[in-house]
Amino acid sequence: MMRFMLLFSRQGKLRLQKWYTTMLEKEKKKITRELVQIVLTRQPRMCSFVEWRDSKIIYKRFASLYFCCAIEEQDNELLTLEIIHRYVELLDRYFGNVCELDIIFNFEKAYFILDEFLIGGELQDTSKQSIPKAIEEADMLQETMEEYMAKPTF
Repeated sequence: MMRFMLLFSRQGKLRLQKWYTTMLEKEKKKITRELVQIVLTRQPRMCSFVEWRDSKIIYKRFASLYFCCAIEEQDNELLTLEIIHRYVELLDRYFGNVCELDIIFNFEKAYFILDEFLIGGELQDTSKQSIPKAIEEADMLQETMEEYMAKPTF
């Protein structure tokens, strides 16, 4: 089970965070600071797996963003790398070559895509067809609601 996922920039700015275990806000900030520091100080040729506390940290850099996940000790690191890669593929498909600004200005869509893909830290659907279809349907529903709300009432 995944404990959390963090997306942060090369400058260490947190862009997205999803926690699947309950923690105090103070503890989340401490963990985030610590992990950003650990990941950013690692050399590019180093392994993307880090043993940390009672978890494993799996991270991958795509363009200017680091995708960082914490998993339990017995979980598969390569599967977690594949989950990160599939999430990036889904973001690319939605945004068309996703970049850091897409995450900053459309964070609610990034969270929605992540929630369609992972629920409670467990992989729900890996289909490259069904997840984008669900996202497209949600977008259509949102557009319909916005049009409905924009109509004048008499």
